[in-house]
Amino acid sequence: MASPTKATQEFVPVKEVRDGIIILKDGSFRTVLMTSSLNFALKSEENQNAIILQFQNFLNSLDFSVQLFIESRKLDIRPYIALLENRYKSQETDLMKVQTHEYIEFIKTFTENANIMTKTFFVIIPYAPAPLQAKGGVMELAGKLLTRREAEEKIQKKRDTFEENRSQLLQRSSVVEQGLMRCGIRAVELGTEEVVELFYKIFNPGDTEKPMQIK
Repeated sequence: MASPTKATQEFVPVKEVRDGIIILKDGSFRTVLMTSSLNFALKSEENQNAIILQFQNFLNSLDFSVQLFIESRKLDIRPYIALLENRYKSQETDLMKVQTHEYIEFIKTFTENANIMTKTFFVIIPYAPAPLQAKGGVMELAGKLLTRREAEEKIQKKRDTFEENRSQLLQRSSVVEQGLMRCGIRAVELGTEEVVELFYKIFNPGDTEKPMQIK
């Protein structure tokens, strides 16, 4: 007898995304920073050594682990081509139409022959709250028979616990942002919508979309 097919969600360790915070099924939290890039090769040797030293000091100052994630994706040129085609239609002279058309064909040919990739850099910061003491036996049964007031208090307590854990995680996020800033790298925290979009891209690598931008 064939085993029943498991839903995709069962293989994803994410329970929910709330206020930009990723809550995993094991109860731990994650926040994601998207960072700018740094053209290290164009720096002078003195600046390169200074950046390396500063980054080393930043890593040594952390008392928690971080994960570096690089997303490589083929550049989607379609929105730019659509913009050029609209410009082509609005041209008033034949000369400008010819030049615009030739430029469109050049861009299409160039991007088809050259494998142009975009890279986006992320830092994932974890936080694991202290585990709650498990209840069992009579206490567990009593916990299920809550009055309406007790149920509301329990919900409020969960909210307070979430905000407390979120505050601890954001403190770590602030430490990472400041450390990267000293290295000349900007970082912004992703909101709920951006986190969901990132997960969608990870689990749907065949879809080509416009990369997220740091504002």
